Amino acid sequence: MNKKILLKISRMSILEEFENKKLIDREALIKEYPFLTEERATFVTLKINNQLRGCIGSILPRMPLIDDVIYNAKQAAFADPRFQPLTYEEYQKIHIEISILTIPKILEYKDTIDLKNKLTKKDGIILILGDKQATFLPSVWEELPSFELFFAHLCLKAGLSENCLDYHPVIYTYQAEIVEED
Repeated sequence: MNKKILLKISRMSILEEFENKKLIDREALIKEYPFLTEERATFVTLKINNQLRGCIGSILPRMPLIDDVIYNAKQAAFADPRFQPLTYEEYQKIHIEISILTIPKILEYKDTIDLKNKLTKKDGIILILGDKQATFLPSVWEELPSFELFFAHLCLKAGLSENCLDYHPVIYTYQAEIVEED
């Protein structure tokens, strides 16, 4: 199954916004690539010169893969609150990466040491404490390679103090299959 088609779909979905016309023939793509109908959750990450330019995604599968990629690509390009909407000049420079997620599973742990021992750097993490939550994709381990740094930033992303592990948050793990442009 050629998942590289997801990159083309995401790029075309962004281009549709600039050209203000439909470029994606959804039915033809599904006919040629039936896996596009599977319900899967994805994140679409946009980078320019290896710097983050947008990243939006879904944690849980809620629609067919093709629709999730189209939606998240447009959101990453035009609705990531950390950035101004993508310009056409930037569009020509972006590098697209798509993470196809597994279903998150709760991780039971006794304390921070137990949690540290149970995790691998292949795990994406969802942290939930009260009404606050945040996630980091597995690729974030490359930028924040120590357990302490990773969780301090994840706690802050959730709007919590960087020592939020002291309060035993609920932790879910998931993995991601990465498809990226050459």
